[in-house]
Amino acid sequence: MTLNTISLIAFVFVFCAICQWTAWRVRLPPILFLLLTGIIAGPVLGLVNPEEFLGELFFPFVSFSVAIILFEGSLTLKISEIKGLHVVVRNMVSLGMAVSWLITTLGTKIIFDVSWEVATLFGAIMVVTGPTVVAPILRTVRPISSIANILKWESIVIDPIGASLAVLVYEFIIIGGGQEALGHTFINFAQLLVIGSLIGVVAGYLFGLSLRYYLIPEFLQNICALGVVFSIYALADLIQAESGLVTVTVFGFWLANMRGVDLEHILAFKETLSILLISLLFIVLAARINFIDLQELGWGALFICLVIQLLARPINVMVSTLFANISQAEKNFMAWVAPRGIVAAAISSLFALKLTEYGYEDADLLVPLTFVVIIFTVLLQSLTAVPLARILGVNLPEPEGFLIIGANRLARAIATALLKNDIKVMLTDSSWERIAEAEKEGIPTYRGNPLSEHAEYNLQLVGLGTLLALSAYESENIAAAFHYRQEFGKNNIFTLPASKDRGSSKKRGRPQTRGILLFDSKASYAELAEMFEQGATIKQFTLQKKIDLDDFHEKYGKEAIPLFAIDPENTAHCFNKEQLPGMDEGWKILYLGYDGNSG
Repeated sequence: MTLNTISLIAFVFVFCAICQWTAWRVRLPPILFLLLTGIIAGPVLGLVNPEEFLGELFFPFVSFSVAIILFEGSLTLKISEIKGLHVVVRNMVSLGMAVSWLITTLGTKIIFDVSWEVATLFGAIMVVTGPTVVAPILRTVRPISSIANILKWESIVIDPIGASLAVLVYEFIIIGGGQEALGHTFINFAQLLVIGSLIGVVAGYLFGLSLRYYLIPEFLQNICALGVVFSIYALADLIQAESGLVTVTVFGFWLANMRGVDLEHILAFKETLSILLISLLFIVLAARINFIDLQELGWGALFICLVIQLLARPINVMVSTLFANISQAEKNFMAWVAPRGIVAAAISSLFALKLTEYGYEDADLLVPLTFVVIIFTVLLQSLTAVPLARILGVNLPEPEGFLIIGANRLARAIATALLKNDIKVMLTDSSWERIAEAEKEGIPTYRGNPLSEHAEYNLQLVGLGTLLALSAYESENIAAAFHYRQEFGKNNIFTLPASKDRGSSKKRGRPQTRGILLFDSKASYAELAEMFEQGATIKQFTLQKKIDLDDFHEKYGKEAIPLFAIDPENTAHCFNKEQLPGMDEGWKILYLGYDGNSG
């Protein structure tokens, strides 16, 4: 049974969305569900035949998709994040990568008795990890920042380097090996790096200038960025074969670290496009798997997975961190986490077909073996990373800070009051002006959509355990409450209604989706903003004896609104309609009130 073109396109797109949503709900990497969908749609049911459907466009589609994914990932590489750890990352993507390559190559040769050419190429393919599979694990585990930054950088940087290594091995194979081929390969490698980096730097600088001086209007920035990515990828490949991946990675890295360049619109567009392409690629590539090839791998597939997991990766980390100021527990965790992702799947599919055409029959095992390793590493590490981090003590302590949605005057005042009490906060807003005001006041900020994929990779939630949705727009508050419900837990999601008719609108959603309503029964954004306009400020006092709300209002006025109670251990508790925090001796109370009624 096969589907017509329209039905096939609809099927793939619908299941892309279903897989991504399911992964979000169960907090597992989406690759697992995408691969399962592709296998069921392809070899099981025979509904999808990618090469028949796309024809000659199949491999160009895969190549350009990988280029966009690498570009989007490189846009998140900030030099400031890796200070002090750059040597470790450099070692992991050079010396450590070589160690992994060598061990995997030897393991493949011994276990499967394939040609040295195929074993070497498979070893090169297996050095890559990938942000699409590393990032979900890091979000779930919440390891300390040194581990998170090293693994994040490695996953993004290793993709183009590993892909380039696989290209060089492939070229060495088809040339025929020998001394002449070896020299030719090294020359090609140097040319690939130089040409790819040069084009990427020039393109990044010129495009960055066009954004800095507003030569491109906002509504055209996305399409122009995409056009530049495609054109420099094609140009680099035209000048030096297979250098395009290096070019687009350098291009994104340059833009990410260029001062005065606003990438907000490009990031939002690219992350959406990247999610779509990753989903499509995994389904399409998995649909090409042949069950007979998987069966022929036998127990050897498990053995090579164990070699990669228990030998190649730990030795990689050991040699890369030899003289680094990193604890053994941190090294052990990094030695466990290195799931393979989309780049491994894509380049194995590309080169398997090419090598088969050159007469290497054992190249048929590249694709099924690669997918077995992907499934094994992603599933194993996703299920074990959290308990392992706890055993090793490398996960972060219970977070007590606040993620605040909105950077309006009210949110900034609340953030400032909490910061004065040494309570961690992070303001998020998509408005440049409001974020700039917050930064002037010394408040940590994230500028962008807090619900976006970019926020999942770059919004630092370290130490944050409670959401305060304080936007002036109720739809934003409800959306944020629903989005972060799994991250923080339903009892740590608080929202402030936008209007005074608090709780009366049917549009506000159910309590389990909007979160717990903040402050007292009359509080709303409009009410509190009006109080600010009339001269109210956030005040603080320390209790000398236990009091209740009636005592509080008798002393500080009926119009005063209690906001937070801070216990002697310096943990802030939100006042809310459903449960009042204790107000005992030694506690500090933050409230909104007028002069003349201060504590």
